[in-house]
Parts: sequence; structure tokens; C-alpha cells
Amino acid sequence: MHWPLLATTLVAPVTALLRFQCAQLVTQRLDPLVNPGINPSPHLHQIVGGNAFNVSMDPKLDLPKLSTCTTCQYVDDFSNYWTAVMYFKARNGTYKRVPQAGNVGFEGARGGGMTVYYLEPKTKITAFKPGFRMFVGDPLAKTKAEADKYRQLTYTCLETLNTRSPETKDFPTKPCKAGIMANMRFPTCWDGVNLDTPNHMDHMSYPSSGTFENNGPCPSTHPVKVPQVFFEVIWDTKQFNNKADWPADGSQPFVWSFGDKTGFGTHADYVFGWKGDALQKVMDSGCNVNCPVIKTQSMADMNKCAQQAVVKEEIDGWLPALPGGMQVL
Repeated sequence: MHWPLLATTLVAPVTALLRFQCAQLVTQRLDPLVNPGINPSPHLHQIVGGNAFNVSMDPKLDLPKLSTCTTCQYVDDFSNYWTAVMYFKARNGTYKRVPQAGNVGFEGARGGGMTVYYLEPKTKITAFKPGFRMFVGDPLAKTKAEADKYRQLTYTCLETLNTRSPETKDFPTKPCKAGIMANMRFPTCWDGVNLDTPNHMDHMSYPSSGTFENNGPCPSTHPVKVPQVFFEVIWDTKQFNNKADWPADGSQPFVWSFGDKTGFGTHADYVFGWKGDALQKVMDSGCNVNCPVIKTQSMADMNKCAQQAVVKEEIDGWLPALPGGMQVL
């Protein structure tokens, strides 16, 4: 099966590229990376990937063995990928969840889901190991200076679904004709030792100079190059484009489910769950988008994989407050 590629997505040559869609697995207040074992977690997330996702996600567990299906197109990928959820805040102070939309070529994905990329620059990389997980971003960031610590967490105001620039670090300030795309790119240099660290970030680093795209070198503290994991999540804001419904002061009306109205606090979570050495084989193959070395499943089959939320609460319709009572700041 062949999947479409947006040429404008790539800003530099790569030796291997995976681009695939994952349908929605579940939307609920669980966060087994930042808040393991806590049910419910403080704020709402939208999750895709393998159906072994649970409240604790013990790193010793074998996700491919525990999963019976995945919402991702590559059948050997039982990883979990998740982000916060976007809400529209009306003038009367109520909130409504912004739906997600499938990316170009992936419009049939249940719940919109997200597009996932694994990119390899012009050098050999090491695939992630079982038990690996990471986090990027700062939910408390309220300024561009704070957000700039995380180089490639951005937004694109979509004129069409093919729009890929410009990118901003905060929420767009005007109505976006085709929605808002949140772009989440993870660091690409690993310390080679720790599968995780207490803040889920210290075992990872950005290149010491240059960028991932121009094959910048990794620092001596984090010498191992890994694939760049990159999410695109399209938030279908079209129904909220009437500026008469926006705040009276003219400010933009969207907030993250953790209460951020600036957009600077965007963040993302990743728990590795590829079967065996499948990801390393793909990276070594040099395949570009369509990778015959691994098996895909149809959109219909990936849409069949789903979980029931274990946190029972209203997350849709007009709500008097964000799920979990998160305050907007």
C-alpha cells in the first residue's frame, strides 16, 4: 500500500523517512509518562498507537506482546503517541472540544488522529530500544523565550491542508481557513545509556551545533543519533472561525486542555513500542515513505483498534470548565 507525501514537509534531504497516520485510540485524562498510576491525570490527552496503553505503562513490559492491535498503519508499531487536546473558549466562558482532522491522504482516520514521522539524516542512526520514552515541551511556558528552549514545537495556520509555512511558537491570532496544525518534533541525540530520566527529557539533547536537518553533530554528553520523531496534529477549527464569537478584546480563543491560552506550553509524549528490530530495519533500508520491508494495514483495520475511556467524564459539548477543572492562565 502506498501513502502520499507532502514534499513541502521535508526541509532537508534524509536517507530514510517514514510518514504514516495513526487513528485515534482514546481521548481521556491519563498520562502514564508524567503521571504514572494516577487515575485521572490532571488534564486531557488524545492518544494513538497500540492498545496496551494504560494508566501505568511499566517500562519493563513488552508493548508489542501486550497489544492486540494498533491504530497506526505499520502493523509492527505498538508505540503510543499523545498530546494535549485543544478547546475553543466562547465569550460566555464555556468550552467546546476542537475536533481533529485527518492529514492529506489520511482523511478517513477515525477521530482524525495524527501523522507520525521518523526521519533519518544523511548518517546512520540507532533506533530506540524497548522501554525507551521521552517528553518534549514545557506546559508552564508562557513566553516565546521559554518556548524557544524547545526548538521545533510550532503551529501552522492552514490556508489549505497542504500549507506548511510559516510556523509560529504561539497560537495563530487570526482565523485559519483549514484549521490549525500543531507540529511536535523531538530531540535527536540520546545519551546512549538511559531509556528514561525523571523529567523524561534529560537523556535527550539537540545537536551541539547546527540542526538535525543539516546533520549537526550530537554533543559528547548525548553522542547517539536517533531518528527524529515528529507529530502533525490537525485541529479542525473551521467551525470556530466567526470572529464575532471570539473574545471581545480580539484575542484568539483557543486553549489547551491544561489551561494554556498562549500556545507556548505545547508538549508531546512518546513511548516506544515497535516490535523487535523492525524500526532499525526500516531506518537501515533507506526507504522513503513507502517501506516494503514492513507490513501496513488498511485504514479500515486501523480504525477498528480502539479503547474505551476508563475516566468517565464529559469532554464534548459545551462545558462550563475544562476537564479536570484546569484553570486557564
